[in-house]
Amino acid sequence: MNTATEIKLIELTGNSIEISGTEINVLDPQAFRENIYKLIELSAFGTSEEKAWARYLIRTGGLELGVIPASIHDLYIARGEGRVPNTFTVPAINLRVLTFQAAKAVFKVAMNMNANAILFEIARSEIGYTNQRPSEYSASIIAAAISSGYTGPVFIQGDHFQISPSRYVENSFGEVNTVKELSLEAIQAGFYNLDVDTSTLVDLDKETIIEQQDVNTTLSAEISAYIRAQEPETITISIGGEIGEVGGQNSTEVELRAYADGYISKLKALNPEAIGLSKISIQTGTSHGGVVLPDGTIASVSVDFDTLYELSKITREEYKMGGAVQHGASTLPQEAFGKFVEAEAIEVHLATNFQNIFYDHAPESLIKDIIVFLNENYPNERKEGMTDDQFFYKARKRAFGEFKKEIMSLPEDVIEKITDAWEKQFTQLFTSLAIENTMDYVNEFVSIPKVKPNLSDYLKIFEVDSEEDVSDLAD
Repeated sequence: MNTATEIKLIELTGNSIEISGTEINVLDPQAFRENIYKLIELSAFGTSEEKAWARYLIRTGGLELGVIPASIHDLYIARGEGRVPNTFTVPAINLRVLTFQAAKAVFKVAMNMNANAILFEIARSEIGYTNQRPSEYSASIIAAAISSGYTGPVFIQGDHFQISPSRYVENSFGEVNTVKELSLEAIQAGFYNLDVDTSTLVDLDKETIIEQQDVNTTLSAEISAYIRAQEPETITISIGGEIGEVGGQNSTEVELRAYADGYISKLKALNPEAIGLSKISIQTGTSHGGVVLPDGTIASVSVDFDTLYELSKITREEYKMGGAVQHGASTLPQEAFGKFVEAEAIEVHLATNFQNIFYDHAPESLIKDIIVFLNENYPNERKEGMTDDQFFYKARKRAFGEFKKEIMSLPEDVIEKITDAWEKQFTQLFTSLAIENTMDYVNEFVSIPKVKPNLSDYLKIFEVDSEEDVSDLAD
């Protein structure tokens, strides 16, 4: 006998599934695909039990239809070992708004290009202000794949699972434990790619580079060892490290070696058998979100592609990782993205311009309501001398969680204009980053074991389903 929640789920999917205990059987794949957005709505706005069941159903139904959360670790290591050419850069895409629709646009473009070396990611900070816990985010990505008719591995990543420096000073154990708990929650939701970012604790006042990086390497190794202890037996999670905060001074070869060597030795001391990093993020002159000028336009940015090339080469050739990662590149001019491929970057993180496209097409009435909300709730974001345009550009991402229902209820024609613009942007980016036909490399090097989720994990996540203060965390 099915419960009331289970009966509701079955009816929402057009009676395309059957539920027996925690077992899900998809009886009519086409009907399931056509009705899956109803599960996304329930995942976002249902009761706690309905949210958990909707996300669990999407995850298990996806496995049955061949949509499988996976780790990109083996592809990156193959590149570090010279078995995959340095001829493409993997886009890591942060989807803050209309996640299901945006991911559908990604899959549409990717399938047309025979490309699936793509990461869908969300940062610790974004989880808070977009009101998307890991299980909701992964459900949206998996549902988009199902709806699109995509089959194969889906790479979902925790971006900037970062230590807050202020909270670390107040309670170092508690803050590190928070990142560990978030990592576990993400793993249980199908995030098999995690960026461990303790670079916020690099202390440039120390005398030597090794001393400056000491806390960073120590905590990176500690959290990595924890992740290895929690990962499914059949999965090697792709773990990324970071040697300097994005927006700070440019990274150097000495810093890279100090971080990589310190990390390796400390991880070995914790667990001699533990597998290490697949990539390292560096700073080359960009900043998250770009720098907005008084008239609302974005300042030009000069990326140090020579540093990116040299450090990526060292990361591959000497440490056998996939290469160096570029953050904060979304607002660069289109012609710049091909240079990341020339610099042999393994990965580039993209977020802000997708947000900009949404606001370019959002109804004026919604924007007015958001401006009022931001002025009332985030006055601290308005710095002295800042224009209204600068304030809105900086603060507007913080409205996504508050206005999620209004945004997801926008008229179909408005959403269609937004997704059409996203498709054009994804096509340009994927072409510039040369990921066409990367499905061939993924199929050759990436294994995709099906990891069955636990319903109990989805249910207990709601004990921590609250927004935390993310004001000092990066995106």
